[in-house]
Amino acid sequence: QVQLVESGGGSVQSGGSLRLSCAAFGYTYSSYCMGWFRQAPGKEREGVATIDSDGTTTHADSVKGRFTISQDNAKNTVYLQMNSLKPEDTAMYYCAATYDYCSGSFNYWGQGTRVSVAS
Repeated sequence: QVQLVESGGGSVQSGGSLRLSCAAFGYTYSSYCMGWFRQAPGKEREGVATIDSDGTTTHADSVKGRFTISQDNAKNTVYLQMNSLKPEDTAMYYCAATYDYCSGSFNYWGQGTRVSVAS
C-alpha cells in the first residue's frame, strides 16, 4: 500500500517562504512521477509541479521562478520550496504519485497541507 505523508504547510505573510515535504512509503518502483497540486475553495485543482524518476521537472507558469520541486531519493521524499509567496498561492496543497508518465493519472494522493498567505 502506497502512503504519502505531507508536512510543512502554514500561514505566512506575502513575500514569505515555505518548504513542503512529501514522504513516500511503499513506493519502490524504479519508474514514477511525483507531483504537487493545489486547490483553493470553490476553484478547480491546479497542477503546480512534477518530478519523475529521471529527475526531470516541470513547473506551472504561475509558480515558475518562485517554486522549485526536488527530491531526495535516499529519504524517499519530495519537496516543494515556495518563495515569494503571494495571496493567490493560498490553497490546500496535495502530493500525488503515479507509476505512469507525468502526463498520466495520479492514483496516489496525500491528505493535503494548508498554505495561507496574507497580504
